[in-house]
Amino acid sequence: MGCGAGFPITDVLITAGLNVFAIDAAPSFVDAFRKNFPGIPVVCEAVEDSTFFGRSFDAALAWGLIFLLPVEEQRRLIRRIADILIPGGRFLFTSEPEPLVWNDAMTGLESRSLGAGEYRKVLAEVGLSEVQEYADVGGYYFDARKNVI
Repeated sequence: MGCGAGFPITDVLITAGLNVFAIDAAPSFVDAFRKNFPGIPVVCEAVEDSTFFGRSFDAALAWGLIFLLPVEEQRRLIRRIADILIPGGRFLFTSEPEPLVWNDAMTGLESRSLGAGEYRKVLAEVGLSEVQEYADVGGYYFDARKNVI
């Protein structure tokens, strides 16, 4: 979600042999993605309204995206992602560990982190168990797995 032109993340996923489906709301990014990865399914739509290709997934990735959404849209999107994951499916997303508001360096848009405690709560409410949180030079990551019933 929020695939951009596909580099470096989509390229890494494809190189690893994974089947990738991509979503971005910006027509220019979708056009660039199509040029960079012909044959990989990509749609131009906002994640808030996405049909997610009408299917389920083993995993979902939202890098540099969740925090760009208003608070209630973040909660709603996490719920929708839980709905499209298969049992045991993974969800990786980035945000700040503390609740805060800032302007995103890449987009200039106001960004909001719910904070790690609130993200853990939202994940649990929709049937996702946190696997791990970690940080590196690229950011702070939340890794969750859909519960197997």
